[in-house]
Amino acid sequence: MQKIGIIGAGAWGTALAQAIASSGRAVTIWAKEPDVVSAINTEHENTTYLPAIPLHENITATESLSDLSDSDTILLVTPAQFVRSTLRSLKGEIAEGKPVVICSKGIEIETGALMSQVAQEEVPNATIAILTGPTFAREIASGLPCAVTIAAEDKDVAQEIRDSIACKNLRPYVTDDLLGAQIGGAVKNVIAIACGVIAGRGLGESARSGLMTRGLAEMSRLASAMGAKKETLMGMCGVGDLVLTCSSLQSRNFSLGVSLGEGRSLQDIMQERKGKAVTEGVHTAEALMTMAKKHAVDMPISKTVYQCLVEGVSIEDAIEDMLERPLRTESA
Repeated sequence: MQKIGIIGAGAWGTALAQAIASSGRAVTIWAKEPDVVSAINTEHENTTYLPAIPLHENITATESLSDLSDSDTILLVTPAQFVRSTLRSLKGEIAEGKPVVICSKGIEIETGALMSQVAQEEVPNATIAILTGPTFAREIASGLPCAVTIAAEDKDVAQEIRDSIACKNLRPYVTDDLLGAQIGGAVKNVIAIACGVIAGRGLGESARSGLMTRGLAEMSRLASAMGAKKETLMGMCGVGDLVLTCSSLQSRNFSLGVSLGEGRSLQDIMQERKGKAVTEGVHTAEALMTMAKKHAVDMPISKTVYQCLVEGVSIEDAIEDMLERPLRTESA
């Protein structure tokens, strides 16, 4: 498979295009903004979402989804809350069995569905896979090495997709645990907001480390309740992504948490970011509570983040409540 189509020309979609094109494959990337398409095709740069990174000559951009219909594999790299509407637009363009790799991390707010479940509803004729893991777009677009998870229910399919996009600096690992890979990618964004609050409040690295560890326990409990494998979360899609997202200001979720911890309002932060970047953890926090309730899973950190973002609980009260929780044995 040598022709790759990418839907979504944000920073991550562009970075994936750059990595894949560097190995000699032809990549067509779809963008809804005419100026982004023009910049990629004429200046070989995504000046809007990934400026100052010269793009490979094998990358071409388009405004027409039909231009991706002859791609061997399609990577869907839109924000999670737009995955359904984008897939609906693709229905007539996807041949039976064509691999569609979802690179969005999150849970649909309205339904509480994971991205693979959304895809199976909207494009049931496609072969669905997930690409997830610890990555920052600018690093990958700059040619720095990274490792990711490719998940599909059929491991042979996952391996075929791996072989179609892998290159020297993009190293995919495969799994057939489609649920586990997505749970890790979604929950870590919410935990990252909490870790950012810890940093913004100056509560120390010890507190952040403890919060990350208990966040992993929440992630594991939800995975088990939904029929996923706990061991999946020990890989790139779980521990790997959690460590990266909870440790760097390059993470939109962590940096939002830092701003909240420093005393800024969510409304001001989101207004400042409008049109520039999507902070998935803000949307995922609400959907995650629906999912946790449905599966009767205790997720106190995620619940606290939800209360701060949606119910207006103050950072001070949230921290106090967490520190007053009953002590318990250390288990996932």
